[in-house]
Amino acid sequence: MTTATSYPNAPDLATDDYIVIGLATCFVKEDGEVYQIEVIEPIPSAALEALLKGIPTSYKLAHATTLGSVLDGDSPLLPDGFPESAQFGEEFVPRAFAAARTYKRRESAKSLIPLGTNYADFKYSIERKRVLNAARVVTKEDNVKQHSHTHKVL
Repeated sequence: MTTATSYPNAPDLATDDYIVIGLATCFVKEDGEVYQIEVIEPIPSAALEALLKGIPTSYKLAHATTLGSVLDGDSPLLPDGFPESAQFGEEFVPRAFAAARTYKRRESAKSLIPLGTNYADFKYSIERKRVLNAARVVTKEDNVKQHSHTHKVL
């Protein structure tokens, strides 16, 4: 019997803990242009359950694996079958720890995608683009014009 090692930043987790990693199509806006990229992200159990019910998503693929196969200490490892050009999502390591905890809390979610297998039957859609670096700029034109009697005492 092997002893599963834990992580210094997550002592409650071990390398053999279950996790689902997804490959999503996202967009980045640079110099007025929008570019398509592929991002590797952990998928929490509640999100996976919703995705499997058929909601539109930017995920192309989900892979059920263990923390030890996607994390080497505190650095992410490219999972097998994922394109070399794919990028890891922002805050990948802490998000992976958080997602792994959701599967520990909800054991039944592990049966949705068996360990070591892929799932690609999502309702894939990029109609609503997921822009990662979108900045919301509020301008004076965004203010709602109020009726002239709004602040008058009649």
